[in-house]
Amino acid sequence: MKLEERCKSIEFIVSDVDGVLTDGGVLLDNEGIEAKQYHIRDGLGIKVWRKAGFRFGIITGRNSQTVRLRSSELGIDVVRQGVDDKLTVANDFLKHFGLNPQQLAYIGDDLPDLPVVRIAGLGVAVNDAAAELREAAHFVTTAPGGRGAVRELVELILKAQGRWADIVRSF
Repeated sequence: MKLEERCKSIEFIVSDVDGVLTDGGVLLDNEGIEAKQYHIRDGLGIKVWRKAGFRFGIITGRNSQTVRLRSSELGIDVVRQGVDDKLTVANDFLKHFGLNPQQLAYIGDDLPDLPVVRIAGLGVAVNDAAAELREAAHFVTTAPGGRGAVRELVELILKAQGRWADIVRSF
């Protein structure tokens, strides 16, 4: 199936956090306070995706207050942290929303993301993802993780669905 055809059926994007919504770095200060840097264009991409009437979710292996804060700020529909088995959670999300895997785009950066990338209608790897994930993906972004890769994915899908021009006109 061609990339554009895959994009047309997508209604739900799920993303990893570290290495996708961030560059993968984790800053800890002397008191153990964690900090992460998120890219503003990724945030706007998520808001645009939701404005277009679609859902966005997060599945991440770590637990972080920054993820809770950023998810709340962006109005992300579902967030699961501290997950070892991302495939089970992705399938739970699909069941909850009454969707099938062909309606899912999943974007990741490393080996724990492989099972979901393999079942997703559109499996995506960020540009600097592990080689095995890039090989399994239907699409590899030009942007690295934490530098607009999610925004690139949102644009790709909305353009394939013929909705991007309407989004741009709304600004």
